[in-house]
Amino acid sequence: MAATPDTITATATALPDRPKRADARRNYDKLVAAAREVFAEQETGATLEEISKRAGVGIGTLYRHFPARENLIEAAYYDGVEEVATSAIRFADEEPWEALTGWLREVVAFAATKRVLADEMFAVMDRDAPFFKSCSGVVYDAGEPLLSRAQDAGVVRDDVDINDVTKMVMGIANLRTAPADQIERLVAVALDGLRPPA
Repeated sequence: MAATPDTITATATALPDRPKRADARRNYDKLVAAAREVFAEQETGATLEEISKRAGVGIGTLYRHFPARENLIEAAYYDGVEEVATSAIRFADEEPWEALTGWLREVVAFAATKRVLADEMFAVMDRDAPFFKSCSGVVYDAGEPLLSRAQDAGVVRDDVDINDVTKMVMGIANLRTAPADQIERLVAVALDGLRPPA
């Protein structure tokens, strides 16, 4: 089944509700975006004060939306998951190989921020917690139609599933000591390995 806006939007609705009021929603979104930026730049050294400053809101506004640090980290993580899931829409009309590999590169781009946020959450949450399983399910559901379409078109080997493919690229993207250009090169090699044997 090909990825469609409807299937990806349905997947994204598994994410938590944002505030309903327009001004509260704007502040919430600014805080979550700032959190993702600051954690990507400063990793575990990121402070809530820096995040509120980057978002252009007071620290009191941050605490009204996110009473504890882990609440903001969880929201930022979810926001990245939603972005990856909905990004599949952009690739739905491309050729099957380009659609799948284009989306997988979006997954790789998310991986850097995801690693930092996940490391913070593992301090207070088990790796097998429903939160993480739910996030994985959202990503798998978004990518599965792209993988199936590529396999049906004969451009991707049929002995892999979406779990294999996303773990492969995320594993490479999470290499802590590899520079960005090496990660990009390794991802390209791994993606070539998805092609059917000659």
